[in-house]
Amino acid sequence: MNNTFRAFRNRNYMLYFTGQSVSLIGTWMQRTGVVWLVYSITQSPTMLGLSIFASQFPSFVFSLYGGILSDRYSRHKILIITQTASMVQAVLLAVLTLTNHYAVWQILVLSAILGTINAFDVPARQPLVHELVTNKEDIPNALALNFSMVNVARLIGPALSGIVLGRYGAGICFLLNAISFVAVLISLLLMKLPAFTPPLTKKKMAKELTEGFTYLKKTPTISTILLMLVSLSLLVLTYDTLLPVFAKEIFNGNAATFGYISSFIGLGSIVGTFFLAGLKPGANLKVMLLINSIVIGVALIFFSHVSYFPLAMFFATLVGFGAMSQNTIILTIIQVHSDATMRGRVMSYVAMAYFGMLPLGSLLVGAICQKIGAPNTLLAQGAVALVIAAAFTSFLKGDHLEKKDKEQLEEAEDMAIRKV
Repeated sequence: MNNTFRAFRNRNYMLYFTGQSVSLIGTWMQRTGVVWLVYSITQSPTMLGLSIFASQFPSFVFSLYGGILSDRYSRHKILIITQTASMVQAVLLAVLTLTNHYAVWQILVLSAILGTINAFDVPARQPLVHELVTNKEDIPNALALNFSMVNVARLIGPALSGIVLGRYGAGICFLLNAISFVAVLISLLLMKLPAFTPPLTKKKMAKELTEGFTYLKKTPTISTILLMLVSLSLLVLTYDTLLPVFAKEIFNGNAATFGYISSFIGLGSIVGTFFLAGLKPGANLKVMLLINSIVIGVALIFFSHVSYFPLAMFFATLVGFGAMSQNTIILTIIQVHSDATMRGRVMSYVAMAYFGMLPLGSLLVGAICQKIGAPNTLLAQGAVALVIAAAFTSFLKGDHLEKKDKEQLEEAEDMAIRKV
């Protein structure tokens, strides 16, 4: 147990973990509430895709600039600003909903505002972990605990949201999310960090963007993994766009049913966390990434055409297992291979790949669903996941990595598995 939670020896990280744990549950409650509210009003898969597009596409547009600001200024202060802004957004959403003065366009606008905030929040929040951990040997453990925190929130948040939606409505979900930000802000204000040292020279943004892109081209381990993330985000990971349709139309359920589906996916994510933690030192994470890409593909194919709810939840758990393992391994490889001076810009490219492709994929999935139905659309996504796994098989086996990259990656993977 001491080894599993060794990152908590760092006071700043323990504060960060505590505050984020509370806030992420609220975030998943709001996310679930927004999607269900939009679908309840419109009964349209296309509008579901549009709501996700509105919440994530601004992050694609502005994330590169967020990465530059993350490398230029104090990430701690950036987070205080972005978390405060997120709380205000949640309050506005709650007020509109609780007073019944809301329309779909207002929900979409507020979602777009949150997406813009996240464009500056994510590139600062991810690299901040490196500053919160004084013993650098604890960094892989801190990253692993972060993934666990997200997965637990994904399990608890939608389940709570399903209950709250059924009894009290979406407005209470949004209000609870707003309150959850208080925990984050308190944890940030209690941190004691060294004085921030700004870069000696500040270059023009265009030049810094170019440097970031050049760095990616010269680092094939990161760029290839990033390309895989783009493919998965655009064509596979948008499966959750259709979950409200399955809850209401396929399983003849309600908001609680939607919450249960999301929670079983979260349960699979937690199982995936323990699976990765239980790997023996020396296990090849690239091979694990390949296996989990196959798992999520097969699970989506079966989930798409199973009408018996308990069995469908088994496959939903496998979907969460595969998706979580993919994201964890991808982010671990990218972070351990990123130079400290470029980490903010690298994470901004990651955010751009994720938040740029997901909304476009959500629009695509929503439009296809209108033509061929939710089950066939999800079936197609599962098949595409298998195609992507086949396309990257050679890279994931290490055939395209230089000897130095192989040694560094294996060392980082061993450390990540041991420290978790």
